Amino acid sequence: MFIGNTSSYIKPQAVLTADGSMTLSLPNSDEHYHSMHGALQESTHVYIQNGLLQIQKSAVRILEIGLGTGLNCLLTYDTFLKSENMHLIEYTAVEANPIEPDIIAELGYHNQIKSIDSEKFLKQLHTSPANTTFEAATNFYCLLHHRKIEEITLPKNEYDLVYFDAFGPRTQPEIWSEEILQKMFDSIDSGGMLLTYCAKGSVKRSLRSIGFLVESLPGPPGKREITRAIKS
Repeated sequence: MFIGNTSSYIKPQAVLTADGSMTLSLPNSDEHYHSMHGALQESTHVYIQNGLLQIQKSAVRILEIGLGTGLNCLLTYDTFLKSENMHLIEYTAVEANPIEPDIIAELGYHNQIKSIDSEKFLKQLHTSPANTTFEAATNFYCLLHHRKIEEITLPKNEYDLVYFDAFGPRTQPEIWSEEILQKMFDSIDSGGMLLTYCAKGSVKRSLRSIGFLVESLPGPPGKREITRAIKS
């Protein structure tokens, strides 16, 4: 998700991370869409291994805050197609400032995730009209909202899993406010969970005060901890 509105748009640049995968960097800042220690391994560790693969359901409803490059969605799609237990995924993503498809193509994720047609999926993901559901494969549905999370009304008790992947609290404090975290809590079904790379103490305290059971889990290379919050 970009910083600011479209009038202050800064075109991100593709940069190489330590695991050989690419991410995006915002020029004239130290903000990156993924860890420079490895974009692919970070997304896999945080959202797939500690999120999606921990859901004991055959039908999973996912909300992502900050679609960004679409890497989390791509990895979810890949995991779904390989799974014998998941039979349905409904994937809703919120991204106020979508990235142009030509920039996504520069990242070359299709060269690293070859078990599926990654290039075709990402093109469809980043060119589909907002607020319109498309079926990427049988029983894998994607719905994109090109709006700020502050502007969206979410259904109550809907999602099994939230990927909270916006820029960090230092850059976008409004996204990590207790009001937005409460909105996430209300949208998650009982037993569902929120995953984020962020391990900031103030964020974890806010999550607990809202009613989440908060777990600090080992992070991917270059990061000591990540956070998993469960709605018990």
